[in-house]
Amino acid sequence: MNIYTKNQHTFAICAYKESPFLEECILSLLSQTVPSTIIIVTSTDNSYIRNLAEKYHLELFINHGEAGITQDWMFAYHCAKTELMTIAHQDDTYNRLYTETILQHLSAANHPLIAFTDYGELRNGNIITKNTLLSIKRLMLFPLRLKVFHNSIFVRRRILSLGSPICCPSVTFVKANLPEQIFFPGFRSNEDWQAWELLSRKNGAFVYCNKILMYHRIHNGSETSAIIGDSARSQEDFQMFCKFWPKPIARIITKIYSTSEKSNTLD
Repeated sequence: MNIYTKNQHTFAICAYKESPFLEECILSLLSQTVPSTIIIVTSTDNSYIRNLAEKYHLELFINHGEAGITQDWMFAYHCAKTELMTIAHQDDTYNRLYTETILQHLSAANHPLIAFTDYGELRNGNIITKNTLLSIKRLMLFPLRLKVFHNSIFVRRRILSLGSPICCPSVTFVKANLPEQIFFPGFRSNEDWQAWELLSRKNGAFVYCNKILMYHRIHNGSETSAIIGDSARSQEDFQMFCKFWPKPIARIITKIYSTSEKSNTLD
């Protein structure tokens, strides 16, 4: 087992256009009880992002290559030069104990691949820690509360066969134990689920901390809300379920799973 320290961790904030929530995200990372490196990455270079980077003395990386969610995430992944990195989404915030807790859990793990935490939601300025969707995801992840299952490929693949309960911005990646590319173009909504499915096949630990240590913002300007609006989400869900189930069963699960999409809108 390795003992991981703050010097081995980086937050890479993926910034897009001019989000009114970006500064709040930055401040939550600067408030960590155990400070680590913070960088900003973007494919939409503008004065708003540059001014915030300068204000808080954060290194800014511009993606001049192909843009897109997966492309931006992989750009952020490679810009972080430390062994551990977290892709922070510009609209989200982190509990001040996030980094400290993640480092503790990773240091106690056997060959960790990723570490992730429970999460809450931010809706109209309010913190939501309990609703139907969050309860379902916590139930799905319940087996991973037991450390004995962290290295079980069977257990995590059974969990992922019913959906994606892992909140992407809560995840810290152990780059030394992972492939060079973990996100692939093709999905607009399930790019993270595709990554978890890929990594679930590998030997190593999915380290889960069931404390709420970050908050995911739900707002109608998000990409997820836009995808739900044009029904692309259900098509992508079906493709993912087919990785675990025969097509007839995958269709049934997709119909049931689609009801959870309503939780990603404010209507």
